[in-house]
Amino acid sequence: MSTSAEPRPADTLPGLMRSLGARAHQLRAATRAADHYLALEACAEHDTGAWLLSSAVALAEDLAADLDGLARTLKERSAEAGLQHKLVPLRARAHQLHAAAKAADRFLEQDSREDRDVGGWLVPMAQQLATRLANELDDALAAMRRPAAADKPAPVEPHDPALARRINAATAPLRGAA
Repeated sequence: MSTSAEPRPADTLPGLMRSLGARAHQLRAATRAADHYLALEACAEHDTGAWLLSSAVALAEDLAADLDGLARTLKERSAEAGLQHKLVPLRARAHQLHAAAKAADRFLEQDSREDRDVGGWLVPMAQQLATRLANELDDALAAMRRPAAADKPAPVEPHDPALARRINAATAPLRGAA
């Protein structure tokens, strides 16, 4: 066991952002799975979807709290204003996601069909918010790893999430194409 004061990778800002991004991807997966199971007709699958959504609510609450704590820590340390500014939309998205997941969970627990339908509509909205948050955290981490130079274009990293999304969007297969 090491007793050095050397920071662990998760203690550094990029390590912390990587950890938050991984949890955002878990949240995206939980909302996606909840949407899948809630769309099925069987009661057991519906219960699984409701459980997954309840888990997503807890994950979203923890993620929002951790982003708030990170922003507070950066403010106390008088960190670079640009970095603090980048956290503002991430925090907002995390709180929107928590609210959407919590609302969907509450509506799905109701007895009336109309309320459950509203809850079913809110789950894909929470999934979209989770996907955006995960992508934004990936982009923020990529920007931290490679600061842009003013006089030359930034080199392309092999694991750049924004580049991967652009390539996937540009090369999406056409329906009906052989």
